[in-house]
Amino acid sequence: MSLLNIFKNGLWNEHPIFRLLLGMCPVLAVTTTAENGLAMGLATTFVLVSSEIVISLLRNVIPARVRIPSFIVVIATFVTIVDYTMMAFAPAIAESLSIFIPLIVVNCLILGRNEAFASRNTTLRSIMDALGMGVGFTWGLVILAAVRELLGTGEVFGFTILGEWFPTWNVMVLPPGAFISLGVILALLNQLIIWREQRIQGVK
Repeated sequence: MSLLNIFKNGLWNEHPIFRLLLGMCPVLAVTTTAENGLAMGLATTFVLVSSEIVISLLRNVIPARVRIPSFIVVIATFVTIVDYTMMAFAPAIAESLSIFIPLIVVNCLILGRNEAFASRNTTLRSIMDALGMGVGFTWGLVILAAVRELLGTGEVFGFTILGEWFPTWNVMVLPPGAFISLGVILALLNQLIIWREQRIQGVK
């Protein structure tokens, strides 16, 4: 698989949220605002890229029997960097994301990509995989958060989109709103995939 295809794989074919349903805890918990979704996505991308670089470089050095603990130590190091950086330069966002930044350590997306890809591939290929998965995870979080924020408050990124005429749905910024929004988005995307496949088969 080419480097471009590795990158594109995370954007859609194996999209972490909408195709693989990975990392559902932060996906459902922090997407109350688009700003939170973007911040969580960027933090996760940084940890994913950094950890895949280190693990791909050390893949022939780390003993197989301690690889998972070793991966967690590497991941935790970069999560700590992100956590302290956000507390120093973006304290409001850090407070809003709360415990979900430290919980990146056990995000199944990051541990899974390090185990399945970085530990078996070169550094360059691992970087492209991490970037693809990270960007895919980020845009998925932002889309879900934007839908919830728009319907729940009428705003996106602090900009008023829907005027006073729109009766905001408070449920959308509550936990049930996360499940409702994710379910509707998944249904729409799956239907688009079905239509696309039917169209391709019709052309053939």
